Amino acid sequence: MQIKQVELLVGMTQKNIRFYEKEGLLAPRRDTGNGYRNYSDADVMRLRRIKLLRKLDVPLEEIRTMLEGRLTLAEGMRRHQVTLENRRKNLDTAQTLCEQLARQPGLLQDLDPEEGLAQIEKLEESGVRFVDVKQQDKKKRSRGAALAAAAFVGLMLLCELLLIWGFSTEPAPLGIVIVLMAVPLVFVLGAVLALWRRFQEIKGGEIDDYRNY
Repeated sequence: MQIKQVELLVGMTQKNIRFYEKEGLLAPRRDTGNGYRNYSDADVMRLRRIKLLRKLDVPLEEIRTMLEGRLTLAEGMRRHQVTLENRRKNLDTAQTLCEQLARQPGLLQDLDPEEGLAQIEKLEESGVRFVDVKQQDKKKRSRGAALAAAAFVGLMLLCELLLIWGFSTEPAPLGIVIVLMAVPLVFVLGAVLALWRRFQEIKGGEIDDYRNY
């Protein structure tokens, strides 16, 4: 069956289906004639199993080990139960701290954060995990930088195509052609280099006062 049929049967988008294929969790047969994916009933059932476990927030690697038979369903679920229990304890702790802060009078600018931060630091030393704000910021900034660079590169490539079309209809001296064709490529190279540097900055941390938690 085709991917559109699988999408309806499983209730999963084509994008997600292809993502699981890319991750190696699904390997549909391909038609020898046209190379199109041909999904079987077993593939549909496999996707439903994946969907069930993902709904329970089971990590992909855990699902992979169970699908490959390196971990039984019971072992995988017991392992995930431990993860969920630890997460619940962490959330309970965070909720308790929020309740303490909710009893504080006045506005946020009147709050002395030292006691709360000291309490959180002590809890983290004992194994409690709170939200990693810096890590979340890194992901957001990386995504934003990549999207901006992709848009700019796309624009430059469009200019390159327009130049190719223009020179194909109206020939020009070779020197001018080379110079004009090189300009968008130089900008693309600069954008890629700038993106790489941006990733390095994000990876290593930035000096942003409002993000120094």
